[in-house]
Amino acid sequence: MCSKTATIKSISGYWDNAQVRRSIEKVKKEMENADAVVIGAGAGLSASAGFTYSGKRFEDNFADFIEKYGFQDMYSAGFHPYGTLEEHWAYWSRYIFINRYQNAPKPVYNDLYSLVQGKDYFVLTTNVDHCFQKAGFDKQRLFYTQGDYGLWQCGEPCHNRTYDNESAIKKMVAEQENMRIPPGLIPHCPVCGAPMTMNLRADSAFVEDSGWHTAARRYQDFIRRHKGLGILYLELGVGGNTPVIIKYPFWQMTAANPKAVYACINYGEAYVPEEIAERSICINADIGEILKQ
Repeated sequence: MCSKTATIKSISGYWDNAQVRRSIEKVKKEMENADAVVIGAGAGLSASAGFTYSGKRFEDNFADFIEKYGFQDMYSAGFHPYGTLEEHWAYWSRYIFINRYQNAPKPVYNDLYSLVQGKDYFVLTTNVDHCFQKAGFDKQRLFYTQGDYGLWQCGEPCHNRTYDNESAIKKMVAEQENMRIPPGLIPHCPVCGAPMTMNLRADSAFVEDSGWHTAARRYQDFIRRHKGLGILYLELGVGGNTPVIIKYPFWQMTAANPKAVYACINYGEAYVPEEIAERSICINADIGEILKQ
């Protein structure tokens, strides 16, 4: 591996660093000249937008759960084996509400949309917080591979369908007391009666509904139609947890297409293999600050 990195400690430092300045200009030029832009987005993009899962945001919304269980962050607390479904959904309804039905604290997704608006683009993302659509991205150009906080599925699952949960989640948040929701609000599958669960890819029980398959076909068709053209593969905030979904395919498609360019903006994890280094741009910095520039 070769690594093109820039260590920056302050916002003003971005423009003090000549390498980062040049890299920003390169990305901007490639985006303007590309026949198409394929965005691959991971958790780092939402973190840059303010959707943090620990610290003050976690403490402000889950003080009672932290006091009772000693939780350190929002994500790991979601895996706790709560003793009752009333307590399970009290936690998860708050979790979903602030991460799906509230807007991100910072306009990072809006800034990204302003850059690709009018371009021929497609978004492949492992994020499940719906931020792309809230920022104005075309739903027909989005593929959420890992699910959606806004959807439920049967916990068994007995069938391949998902269900919108917005009204139910907001009711759970409004009516919960003492870290419990009313028993009557516990969601059950309308087909088999089993408890519902989140439509999030955690194991083989994840439901890929008709919408998921339609989005997958649209993405595959987009890649097929633009084969051999000047494509900018723009990877934002993708870590090492699931590299086979975005990172590795972007590297492979860049290597296979001499007209393609790979760009990675990721604080602490911007790197590229030697095989495509000459057609790659790596910026090790906060995504939101770079997009502003």
